Amino acid sequence: MANQKIIEKKASVVEEIKEKIEKSSSVVFFEYRGLTVSETDKLRKILRESGSEFKVYKNTLASRALASLNIDLGEVLEGPKAIAFGTDQIAPIKALSDFAKEHKLLEMKVGIVDGNVADLKMLTELAQIPSRDGLLTMFASGLLEHARNFAICLDLHSKNLEENK
Repeated sequence: MANQKIIEKKASVVEEIKEKIEKSSSVVFFEYRGLTVSETDKLRKILRESGSEFKVYKNTLASRALASLNIDLGEVLEGPKAIAFGTDQIAPIKALSDFAKEHKLLEMKVGIVDGNVADLKMLTELAQIPSRDGLLTMFASGLLEHARNFAICLDLHSKNLEENK
């Protein structure tokens, strides 16, 4: 029979995973097997810069946390997996996707975005979306174009009025 301290420690880890999943806008489960220590450190840095983090937990503990949240990921939690937690819906997915392009050993498996399970196809689609800053830049340039066109229109109208005097 397991020692009471070990049971309590496992319960606290399950609670930690559960809280991280609840607080995160996106959670990505990925395989990292074969990455060197320096590559793993680089990945941690990239995720940290995007406002995300990754941790490695035992699959049984992660499964218990997911079960307590009524989330079923099927057989995804077989074999060693790491979990990336992000406060932004897209940032950790983009960071992992970009890193995986250079490091073929990293493989995204499944994610949870805003409480909904996202399969690999959905994660790939989400990785294609520009970052929040990129989207805001695109929006601002669209607004500036309309403002510029409006200014040109007003200028032409005022010149037309002057000619007709």
